[in-house]
Amino acid sequence: MAKRLDGKRVLITGASRGIGAAIAIAAAAEGARVLLAARKLPGLDAVAEHIRASGGEAEVFPCHVGQLDAVEALVNEAERRFGGLDGLVNNAATNPYFGPALGTPWAAFDKTFEVNVKGPFALSLQVGGRWVDAGQKGSIVNVSSILGLRAAPFQATYGMTKAALVSMTRTLAMELGSAGVRVNCVTPGLIDTRFAAAMTESPEILRQYTDRTAMGRVGQPEEVAGVVVHLLSDESAYTTGQIFAVDGGYLAS
Repeated sequence: MAKRLDGKRVLITGASRGIGAAIAIAAAAEGARVLLAARKLPGLDAVAEHIRASGGEAEVFPCHVGQLDAVEALVNEAERRFGGLDGLVNNAATNPYFGPALGTPWAAFDKTFEVNVKGPFALSLQVGGRWVDAGQKGSIVNVSSILGLRAAPFQATYGMTKAALVSMTRTLAMELGSAGVRVNCVTPGLIDTRFAAAMTESPEILRQYTDRTAMGRVGQPEEVAGVVVHLLSDESAYTTGQIFAVDGGYLAS
């Protein structure tokens, strides 16, 4: 039986743990050849070994997505190893400051925008531009956050960057759609990852979230990955410029 991503080559950033690792594992399970990128090699190797042990195909390449030369090297490496790409998942993110907006350190502000906005934009231009030049269809999926759609108390900079991803998704979808390049976005709610530990490990913050969420719980990385796989696949061939909340019903309240 054919799998949903058979024959597709997919680059996933921030793939060493959490949501990125779950996306990589799910995409490989559906037949994709995946290239995993993140800053630290040990975490990437662990995810790749898991995929290979399950019969999937995975390659790794360390990369700081906030650096333009590193982004170009990453896309060149994808072409060298796979002969090109069919999908890009912009998942890498950082959130170095958790606190009142008035206390935001400028170094944290710059780092957050570099990784969360500059990186995905640069990768989208590199990959999308090559698809357009080659007359090739492709799918870009940006991983944003519900904090890009609502106020983000104590996470102002992070929320701004995630709102920027929503805007970028819609604009690139309009500009690239006629070339057959689709661009969509998922906005996870509170997901049980190490990245979100500052919130999931605080009983007060956790209760504030779950009390407002229709499903009354936090999400799991695999529950985000399923939506991303759908958007990478031909099942969503007529879907672009859309924002998909994976939040257990938080935004419905």
